[in-house]
Parts: sequence; C-alpha cells; structure tokens
Amino acid sequence: MRSAALMLPLIMLTSCKGGAPAEQPVQNDIMVRSEAQQQLFNLNDLDRAIALKRAIADQGLTCARIVSTGYVTRYKDMDMWTARCADERQWALFIAANDSVQVRLCDDNEKVGLPACKVKPGTEGGTGLENIKLTNSAG
Repeated sequence: MRSAALMLPLIMLTSCKGGAPAEQPVQNDIMVRSEAQQQLFNLNDLDRAIALKRAIADQGLTCARIVSTGYVTRYKDMDMWTARCADERQWALFIAANDSVQVRLCDDNEKVGLPACKVKPGTEGGTGLENIKLTNSAG
C-alpha cells in the first residue's frame, strides 16, 4: 500500500510530460571582457610583455625575460595568452573577466585537455625592446 502511494505521484509527474521533448538550454553567445582583458589587446608589445611577466611573477613563477607573447583563444570565459621566456619555457595565462589569472606551463596543457599554446596570427608580439633606441646620456 505504501509503495503504491509513493508510485502514484511519480506516475503523475511522468504523464504530465506527455512525451514532449525536454527543452534544451539556451546557448548564450555573449562574451564579457573586463577593461583589463581588453587592454591587453591594445597594448604595444613591450607593455604586454611586462603585464604578462608580472602575472607570471605574481603566481610565484619565474621568467627572467619574455621573448614573445601572443593571444591564443577564448577558453571557458577566459582569454588565453601565451608568453615564451628566454629560458625556452612557454607559459599559458588564462585571464578571467574578474582579472584573476591562472598560469601553467604550455607543455602540460594538452595532457590535461586544455588548448595548445598556438598563437592566433596577427596577435604575435615580441618584447618590444627591439623598437627602443638605446642612448647613452653620459656622453
């Protein structure tokens, strides 16, 4: 008797659906980028290298000198950038809209299912140092 009483609401719930297909969640294609995220795209090579180097250092990681940078892709509402250091290590930097940053070695990305550190054409950048004229003011 008890099991029949428990089954009745379950049967009523399934009969209400009437075989109609379940509604699919709406895909939201809206991209939210913070001002700081957008500024990375607008920075010159030198300033972008400085910003990415600072983000790497803030995570307790080391990069003595950045050789090149570039935008990789959008991954789970984060902008993914890469920075190659003079010691040949390449870092993946995931920057969220709240300006939090996650940094990991690019060599580990594909092993754990993250995008490879392949820079999108047109977003490559060097350190910017090659564009600075060094002058000696001492004479």
